[in-house]
Amino acid sequence: MRLRLLMAALAVAVPTTVQAAPATEAAAAAILYRHATLIDGTGGPALPGMTVVTRGERVEAVLADAKVTADMLKGAEIVDLTGRFLLPGLIDSHQHIATPPNRRRAEALMRRDLYSGITATRIMADDLRSVAEIARAAVVGEIASPDLHYAALFAGPSFFDDPRTLAVSAGVKPGTGAWMQAVDDRSDLPLAVARAKGTGATAIKIYANLPADLIARITKEAHRQDMQVWAHGMVFPTPPADVIAAGPDVVSHTCYLAYQAVDKRPATYQQRVAIDPAPFIARNNPVMAGLFATMRERGMLLDVTLRVYQEGEKRARTGGGPAYCSLDLAAALTAQAHQAGVEISAGTDGDTEAGAPYPGLFDELELLVGKAGFKAAEAIRAATLIGAKAMGQEADIGTVAPGKLANMVVLTRNPLTEIANMRSVLMTVKRGRAYHRDDFKPVTAEELGRD
Repeated sequence: MRLRLLMAALAVAVPTTVQAAPATEAAAAAILYRHATLIDGTGGPALPGMTVVTRGERVEAVLADAKVTADMLKGAEIVDLTGRFLLPGLIDSHQHIATPPNRRRAEALMRRDLYSGITATRIMADDLRSVAEIARAAVVGEIASPDLHYAALFAGPSFFDDPRTLAVSAGVKPGTGAWMQAVDDRSDLPLAVARAKGTGATAIKIYANLPADLIARITKEAHRQDMQVWAHGMVFPTPPADVIAAGPDVVSHTCYLAYQAVDKRPATYQQRVAIDPAPFIARNNPVMAGLFATMRERGMLLDVTLRVYQEGEKRARTGGGPAYCSLDLAAALTAQAHQAGVEISAGTDGDTEAGAPYPGLFDELELLVGKAGFKAAEAIRAATLIGAKAMGQEADIGTVAPGKLANMVVLTRNPLTEIANMRSVLMTVKRGRAYHRDDFKPVTAEELGRD
């Protein structure tokens, strides 16, 4: 009885999704974003001469300029976007902001993200005590930040000697916090998932050192409790085929999938080895073709994180540790998945340094186009609609459409002709509130502290 009461109290005390305070939409004045060239996030062509009508935090209408009536203009605020390009707010589908927790650093990075057009971020497990507070402040507008949707982490007990688990577990033994749990065959999975849900997480991240049957049981229980499952492509020792068979919603890190086709796979996360790119560079590996066909059939998304492999190569060249996968290998796998029809989201798993004008998501988009062969519209879709799907939030965000949140970004240059033109942000609109790029204060080294 005590346990049931405690679980109920947790569910009431920390909601599973963060909601903004209700606004009286009928009382809010309409804002008309007029004469824009609309790139709506679906992957379709640009639509010139469009008007987007917002009221409060929602989009009310999307229509051609010629269909705007005098009644619609009456009492409305008009924002003239002649010569500008209007897109859905961007989404970074793989980020960390609290490993370890540092509120000043997190707010600085989130500020840069928002003023760069990122209106939602998928947080892939951190100290959720810190993340939940930042998420609350973001959604009510206390700080300049994208909205945050986040996961609690599950891994095998042997994973919890990783120093990152110490960094997010102040005050508790690593693996025992509700936000980062060590699980094995003896774990009470309904309770473990309920504890995770009580943190405000909307997903379980399946990380490392778990057998296939336990991954399948975790996934089934998480789905029963209406939580998504975000899994590493290989969970060590469980190979990619068995991870995919368990049925997660999203699989992360494209290079992990290559372990399916190697002769000897690592038994644990700590024993990862470099992958020979030769069998994959031609972008037609038959083992990968089978994995990607299954993912496509099941509607499973792939969070590829090309930038993290680029950064890994840079660190390896300067003696900063091994590179388990090259950028060329990651790009080849991503291109094959894309050609096979797997939907791919744009996530970074890292960020740019102090003083950099834009965050890592812009690097990721350029890598998708320049290295993995995406068209610019496909890369934008990866950072909008597919990013929303990766968080289970496509009903509210990801495209510019009536009824969705008024999350948009305005560019001065056409990103469909050159993906680098994404770096021309004029204004971000999040939940109907405008953030002008001219007001952006660059991130300083002091704010980032010790990186």
